Amino acid sequence: MPRRPLPSILSNRVPLARGRDFARTAADGASDVFHPLFVIGRGLRRLVGAGRQRWSATPRDRRGPALCMIVMGLASLALVPYGPLLALISLMAAAAWAGRERRPADDGPSESEAGRLRALYEALVPYLSFEGDPSPLYVHEGDWTAAFSEYEFDDDGRLSRLLMKYPVYFTDAEAPSRARIEQVLLAKSGRGREYHFAWDQEANQLLLTVLPALPTDIAAQRFVTAPGETVLGFTDAGAVQRTVPVAGATAETDPRDVPPVVWRTGPRSTESHLLALGRPGSGTTTLLRSVALQALAHGDVLVIDGSGSGEYAFLLGRPGVLGVECGLSGTLATLEWAARETERRLIAANRARQAGLAVPDDIRQPLWIIIDRPATLTHLAAAEGREDPQRLLQVPLRHGRAASVTVAVAEQFEGAELLSDPVRAHTRARVVLGPTSPEDVRAVLGATPETTPADQVPPGRGYARLGSGPVLRLQVPATPDPFDDATSEYHRQAVLALLPERSAQLGSVPAAADPSADPDFGFEYRTGTAPETV
Repeated sequence: MPRRPLPSILSNRVPLARGRDFARTAADGASDVFHPLFVIGRGLRRLVGAGRQRWSATPRDRRGPALCMIVMGLASLALVPYGPLLALISLMAAAAWAGRERRPADDGPSESEAGRLRALYEALVPYLSFEGDPSPLYVHEGDWTAAFSEYEFDDDGRLSRLLMKYPVYFTDAEAPSRARIEQVLLAKSGRGREYHFAWDQEANQLLLTVLPALPTDIAAQRFVTAPGETVLGFTDAGAVQRTVPVAGATAETDPRDVPPVVWRTGPRSTESHLLALGRPGSGTTTLLRSVALQALAHGDVLVIDGSGSGEYAFLLGRPGVLGVECGLSGTLATLEWAARETERRLIAANRARQAGLAVPDDIRQPLWIIIDRPATLTHLAAAEGREDPQRLLQVPLRHGRAASVTVAVAEQFEGAELLSDPVRAHTRARVVLGPTSPEDVRAVLGATPETTPADQVPPGRGYARLGSGPVLRLQVPATPDPFDDATSEYHRQAVLALLPERSAQLGSVPAAADPSADPDFGFEYRTGTAPETV
């Protein structure tokens, strides 16, 4: 006998899901409406329980007189005007007070928590105790409760927040002295986490807090920014005075607001150029891809891929992409055109201002020069006795702000020594990605972060500093190569959705180009929109 189909009410899951959501919403609303009744009911149960315990504790010979007094009191209350109403109101008030939610009393730290605090206190004694102090705050076998005024522990029993005092003669204005105390706290509080140290030099206090992990599920998307603003990544809440809405990791996840690290470029920017350094696999190429995708929305992009890995091939033929070069010859020609284009823009803008006219639109059109691994091309040019490609970046770096030309450079720490002086001097927006030491972060950013770098970090995780601003934690949005087989379908579609449709045929490599015969053979591409001089 053939099986009969299920009724539509059982086969259709959408109405069932909607019904569950409606029931859940109705239940939440009902709990809010009837919450006072729940509190009064809980209080009545507690009062009844307390009355039973009191009655059980009363001796038998006293129960009779007590019951008689209760009956007389109720009778006299009934004779008083509005007595029953007042009694009912008093009973409800007593029940509401008895049924309130009570916080458990703080009994202090447990034995294991007290042991951790004691060990931390003893570890700080050699650094915060001085001879000749008549009333030392830190002394061996001393009272740690006088030094640690506030403390919190997480579910695993590790310290998550600590407010400690230190002597007034401690040299908290010196960076090495603060670094020693931070290293001790890091070692005793547990590694594998990132800590924030807030030094209050006026009150002689140090607040240690454990920072939550930055979101790593934010993919490439069109961020809500103004022209001239680029989202480098995302940072901690409260570190910046701004949030942007971002889509979730999946289509079912609701959008949320996160604090971004916004890099502003243009004629009024003081950090017109960017330098990103990191270890292999730290996410510097991902950062440049994210910057290039955001730059395409308002300007033209020119990409130099010194590594020759072809990770920018998805940009070929797209409107606004002037070219993607990987070989030395193409790079030299492209950068020479970029230098001349910068000079042309400066001359045209100067003539327009002298004539009292507005700057032409083609001059105000932003031009982005994205350079990944320039040290590789410098080494190759030195081996072949050719011109250093970084020398051609002097004009865009020095005069790019007035000409609406922005340069973004990414390099690995191993090749940082080969970066030219103009690149080091004019890239005031700095990013460090990957696991790095505080010394390396200070050497690149010019300041030490107020947090401790973690040993294991996800790709795209690091620090950023814009000009002379504070050092911010940074998590770059996931922007992988859409042509990579290891890229998930969700991230591939997210990147492709930001690309404009191709409007020109890709140029083909000449058939006579033989890799064994031409040492400069590489991924040199031209798009139909590239200038003839490139």
